[in-house]
Amino acid sequence: MFPVNELKRSLLVSIWFAFLTFPIMVIKVDPIERIVTWRWDNMFFVAIGSFVLSILVKVYFVRKERRAGSKKAQTALTEPFVHRILREPRFLYPLCLACLAFAILFPHLFSAYQTNIMTTALMYVVLGLGLNIVVGVAGLLDLGYVAFYAVGAYSYALLNMHFGLGFWIVLPIGGLLAAFVGVLLGFPVLRLRGDYLAIVTLGFGEIIRLILENWNDFSQGPSGIANISRPGLFGIDLSFSASINYIYYLVVGLVIFTIFVVNRLQSSRLGRAWLALREDEIACQAMGIDKTRTKLIAFSLGAFWAGLVGVIFAAKTTFVNPASFTFLESAIILSIVVLGGMGSIVGVILGALTLILLPEYLRALAEYRMLAFGGILVVMMIFKPEGLISNVRRSYQFKKLPSSESE
Repeated sequence: MFPVNELKRSLLVSIWFAFLTFPIMVIKVDPIERIVTWRWDNMFFVAIGSFVLSILVKVYFVRKERRAGSKKAQTALTEPFVHRILREPRFLYPLCLACLAFAILFPHLFSAYQTNIMTTALMYVVLGLGLNIVVGVAGLLDLGYVAFYAVGAYSYALLNMHFGLGFWIVLPIGGLLAAFVGVLLGFPVLRLRGDYLAIVTLGFGEIIRLILENWNDFSQGPSGIANISRPGLFGIDLSFSASINYIYYLVVGLVIFTIFVVNRLQSSRLGRAWLALREDEIACQAMGIDKTRTKLIAFSLGAFWAGLVGVIFAAKTTFVNPASFTFLESAIILSIVVLGGMGSIVGVILGALTLILLPEYLRALAEYRMLAFGGILVVMMIFKPEGLISNVRRSYQFKKLPSSESE
């Protein structure tokens, strides 16, 4: 029988959730007719629905704990099915080829609007993978990651406006400038960790935004910079739709390059140093790892990818202003890493696609769109607190070689 205490908690959850959604679900204001409509039936449905969902969630976790109690269930849960697919080449290679084929054919199968949305989502994939180096692998909580994104975007905007430099010339310059700013940020925060590091990086991101917003002679202030040149293709003038497809394929190539580099970094000696830094800084330093150098490389590499995406963002929108680089952007990128799975490349990709595409495809729900989006995220984090695809901790086994007959 279900415990009475859990029923009381579910009842309180339903009342609290009905109270939180009261302004959205119950009150409807018509500004033209100046009429306020009270939809009390919606409040009743929200309360009943949240109560039932709370009961179902509690039942699910009770059954999950009972299944995990047996040794056989624990053995089955040690390696999920998704991890086995990602580990075995016979499953992984066909899956990668299918995803690549779908990405290549996407602009030809869907409209320019869908292609534009997918381009934005893939840009956030690269941003998430860059922040995953800092947060997911090295364990350094960075809440000012959007500052490096802004550095890359304004690098292209300013160099294109004042010196007429093209996209392909500024692309590496923007990444290197963002990496340099990442090193400048890394030096003052070397001794900090946890919440203190998050506060300093948050302040750094706001400093960059305020500089761009108030230094009119340098960045044109709140008005921003317009008429930024789009990427060129061997001097050929592309139409608007062709330019959308061209930028899409550029971002696809950047995603593939980023996945390859980040995967190699995680498997390298530097990647193992980042993991050691994430687990225990004192033990990491005691093992002879240069903590200062390791942190600086993590900050600079993460910033480098943000700078590259910033250049592409400026070329895609042909306009930049400080309003595009608020703290909300850093929060979204960090949510991508946490939702997808800290340190997991595949998880970050799925997290970015979920967080960026889901609000667009929920537009049919009109004013309930963001409410449904938030509810879906809450359900995801309840049932998958470690992320959509958690990172697999690597283990090494040493097997004794069979002795030779001569011995």
